Amino acid sequence: MKLPLLITFVFFTGTVLYAQEVDTTALKSLQDTVVRALSSDLKTSVDSLSESSIDGMSIVQDTIKKNETRQERRARKKAEKEHDRLYYKGIKKDSARLEIERVSRIAWQRSIFVPGWGQYTNGGLWWIKVPIIYGGFVTSFLVFDFWQWYYKKFLNEITYRMENNGDRRDPDLQFFDSMDGMIKQKDYARRNRDLTILATVGWYGLNVVEAYVNSMLKNRWSIGDEVAVKVSPSLIVGMPPTTINHGFGNMLTPGLKLTLSLH
Repeated sequence: MKLPLLITFVFFTGTVLYAQEVDTTALKSLQDTVVRALSSDLKTSVDSLSESSIDGMSIVQDTIKKNETRQERRARKKAEKEHDRLYYKGIKKDSARLEIERVSRIAWQRSIFVPGWGQYTNGGLWWIKVPIIYGGFVTSFLVFDFWQWYYKKFLNEITYRMENNGDRRDPDLQFFDSMDGMIKQKDYARRNRDLTILATVGWYGLNVVEAYVNSMLKNRWSIGDEVAVKVSPSLIVGMPPTTINHGFGNMLTPGLKLTLSLH
């Protein structure tokens, strides 16, 4: 009688414990499923919200730019440029710094419009620099005019000979028998003419660079009296007499002597 009751009790207790374990496992699995679902929904919501916010900001900015008139855009850019001029990395510049920048900037800007004006603004030896600048421009013009005349002279003669079966017209070019030689001379003159134009542009740019460098050294840098540069005439002794220089050795050649002194 006691044995069947004991077996029944043990079977019932095991069934209850197994049911509790199954319920606990199922409950935990259900909780994990719910948490994953909520996390996925939350992430989707956040992503959509972020995208909508970014898209909304972009739309607002684009709308502002589209609705902005030309006068308002010009005023906004002018205000931004003025802010960049007055501030450096968020720090406002003082009046002395702004004046130094203005003086340093105005020299090379003037040299762009009128060559030599920046040198006059910087002062110093402007009365020497300005004639050198304009002397370079005059020289460039004369060289250009010569090569242009040389080019036209050969071009016209080549054109005339091609149109008249080799007949010669220019008396200065009578000794040119070959058409190829005349074409080479024409191309040579054209190349030199173009190089003269490039040299003139470089001379103009050098005028602007000199005004800028001089203004920077004068207004933003202080060399002081510790550095002294002296240029004086000198005589250079030549080579000893050899067969190469035909016995003309030990001759004195005039030159310039550059002395740099540090005190």
